[in-house]
Amino acid sequence: MTTTTAKIAFIGAGSVVFTQGLLADLFAFEELKGVHIALHDIDAERLATAEGAARHIAAHLGAGPRITAHADRREALAGADFVVNIVQVGMGESTRTDFEVPARYGVRQTIGDTLGVGGIFRALRTFPLLKALGQDIAEVCPDAWLLNYTNPMAMNVQYLAEATGLTRVVGLCHSVYWTMHDLCELLEVPFEEVRYQAAGVNHQAWVLRFEHQGESVYPRLDALIERDPQLRRRVRVDMYRRLGYYPTETSEHSSEYVPWYLGHASEVERLRLPIGTYLDIVADNVAEYEKTRDSLAAGTPLPVAGTMEYAPQIVHSIVTGTPRTVYGNVTNRGLIDNLPAHGTVEVPCLVDALGVQPTRVGALPPQCAALNRSYLSMNDLVVRAAVEDDPRHIRHAAMADPATAAALPVERIWQLCDDMVRAHGELLQPGLRAVLGS
Repeated sequence: MTTTTAKIAFIGAGSVVFTQGLLADLFAFEELKGVHIALHDIDAERLATAEGAARHIAAHLGAGPRITAHADRREALAGADFVVNIVQVGMGESTRTDFEVPARYGVRQTIGDTLGVGGIFRALRTFPLLKALGQDIAEVCPDAWLLNYTNPMAMNVQYLAEATGLTRVVGLCHSVYWTMHDLCELLEVPFEEVRYQAAGVNHQAWVLRFEHQGESVYPRLDALIERDPQLRRRVRVDMYRRLGYYPTETSEHSSEYVPWYLGHASEVERLRLPIGTYLDIVADNVAEYEKTRDSLAAGTPLPVAGTMEYAPQIVHSIVTGTPRTVYGNVTNRGLIDNLPAHGTVEVPCLVDALGVQPTRVGALPPQCAALNRSYLSMNDLVVRAAVEDDPRHIRHAAMADPATAAALPVERIWQLCDDMVRAHGELLQPGLRAVLGS
């Protein structure tokens, strides 16, 4: 068994909790115990915490990696074989803005990181970073694989394809894996014994096949839902009962991508939707970071468990040639027949020494494709706003967003976008900072 010295650059390594989980997964592979981990963050304290955590995890798992920390991004990237992007531009302060400003207009959000007003402006403040990152990769590590975890996933991957020209890009999300894992647990079916296929778009893919011992498991799920009225009080179960295919994201996420739930107080109550729940997650992440920082400083670092994330599996497969299947977000180009070719889709991908190779799925069920096309149309308008430097497309995207359009008349949508532009200001590219009026 040969240990590789491949270089893996972590951009936004100050997201320490997530970085720790990825490193624990990486160092669990014997062949990856000697990799070069290059950490980058613009926050000096968070970067130092990430470095301390990385050294602790390596020692705990008996790994001997080379670990370097860099305030300069290009230094971290130089010669990298893999780039893991986990940057969140604006951090918690911007996320709070994403919720508080729309809330003043009566727009309800639960997570706000994929579609909706929150997704639009999270993307717009991330795009300048992605463009600069893409330029750096092209110059100092052009053969690297860019493994993106930063949301909004589908918009970011599409923007990277159109604005940077990078081709070795795959967006990674754990929603398909954990959906299937949790369904198996719910139905008391061993996860290792099931076979499944999902496809669609990030946070709104569909479980197309779900089989155990050669038979569909869907009838068992139907029977369980029929027996348990509490299961029927979940958005994703409600969508499954009406559409026929189970969605691969939580109810909190799923409620934001359609017009049927958040705009109705009765549905919010019936389906127990926690409005603004992501702000609690942000607060928990900050608390977890501070606990990690303080524990490292006191010499009592916290234990870290692996997370079963895809990035370490991809690195291992490419480096060793070990074939495995992961779910990746990539440019469609005919992978799903009834979705736009330039949109970002989530499909199974074979990974081996040749890299990440997406699987052609064919056509989705028409009712599922219809929702995905609505999602991708909104995505495209956000990308068009940035690529064409056209602030009107920001408003067009909000008009096309299902949940926003269900909540507000068009004049109020434009006023909301103006307020969001004012609030985010300098984080947006200059051409998109215009206030247009209603």
